[in-house]
Amino acid sequence: MALLLSVGQNLFFDRENYVNALAKDLGIEQKLLTSNAGGPNYVAVGSQLYPIPSHLLSGETPHISSFITSGLFSLSGKVRAAGGDFFIPPRSTQDDDQPLGAFFRRRFGAEVVENLVEPLLAGTFAGGDIEQLSMSSTFPQLYSLEQKYRSLLIGMKKSGTNFLSNHQIAENKGIFQTFSNGLETLIESIEESLLPGGTVMKGVKVEEIEHGKDGSVQVMLNNFSHIKADAVIIATPPFNMAEKMFSKLSLLHELGTMKAATIATVTMAFKKEQLGDLDALSFYVSRNSDFSITSCTWMNRKWPGTSPEDYVLLRSYIGRVGDEAIVALSDTEIEKTVLQDLKKTIGIDGEPITTVVTRWKNAMPQYTVGHEAKVLRIKQELQEHFPTVKLAGSSFEGISIPECVQQGKQVANEVLMEIFK
Repeated sequence: MALLLSVGQNLFFDRENYVNALAKDLGIEQKLLTSNAGGPNYVAVGSQLYPIPSHLLSGETPHISSFITSGLFSLSGKVRAAGGDFFIPPRSTQDDDQPLGAFFRRRFGAEVVENLVEPLLAGTFAGGDIEQLSMSSTFPQLYSLEQKYRSLLIGMKKSGTNFLSNHQIAENKGIFQTFSNGLETLIESIEESLLPGGTVMKGVKVEEIEHGKDGSVQVMLNNFSHIKADAVIIATPPFNMAEKMFSKLSLLHELGTMKAATIATVTMAFKKEQLGDLDALSFYVSRNSDFSITSCTWMNRKWPGTSPEDYVLLRSYIGRVGDEAIVALSDTEIEKTVLQDLKKTIGIDGEPITTVVTRWKNAMPQYTVGHEAKVLRIKQELQEHFPTVKLAGSSFEGISIPECVQQGKQVANEVLMEIFK
């Protein structure tokens, strides 16, 4: 039995073609794959699965009628959502950042937030807490839709967008992509493109960054060597960065206050006959449910070819912001917990054929309220004290792979312009 398992990020949504352009430059565009868009998606509320309203996850304009007929919400919840979205005036100013939860609750009411918005966005932001996540840093386009149309649903319909995407998507086309051998294809190709002219160092850490006497930057490594550089781009997570890399620069203490989620991915393989008759591509889990997992995807359905025809490959996430203790359990305990949840939700019979548990500690950046202002302050202070050192990466200005690709190109151009000006 041959399985293609992805234990980390396994897809990207390249609405601006940043990754596709990079793949073309690297000569690997022929290895790009588009996901299978087919299959219903569900939300687990309490101990029951409910279909997600039509088109909400496909990148197309959501069907308003599907909200009205959905079993996810009570009649009073539907009335509140319709009344709030169609009649509540837009917020008068965007000067102050606000949590995603507060924004959606004002527009649609608590029930829609708890049963639909929270599980979807928690899945998108790795178990993030929507009561802390920043609207201006995650979905600034929603403010524009509210200002222009008052109603978000009408705005999404007229603009051809949904709240998971701010650009039009071709109808009936999968919106996610990967590479034929997984996303490591991209990393390996970038590394190959740097050699033999460049140098790639692995297994070493940066301990300190200091000013050189001639205006250069000295990068001190934990193997007692150092690198003299004209400029440095830091794309590592910010935790302990200020302490380890800039110990003499106390102004950057805000780096240590930036948050990230700790989660685990649990991939299980089953024979098809072990599953019930549920037709599904994925399901998401609300915080008020009876389950520990936050979402689950049929990987063999999204990416045909990841498993033999008579097998099903399920990938579940476990761990939420504020509830990460479960990730510290043993592999056996995590497998038992996830399997118990899957048996309750989709009626799995028996044990998995194989299971892979992968933990990601403090690996998923959380853009909390005030994130943009904090990043601006950090960059201003860094520019003042270390003008040839730049920050980039998922912790700062975009968590997705395409956004990181764009950040990389942008900051590289900035450095080159400053060096050769």
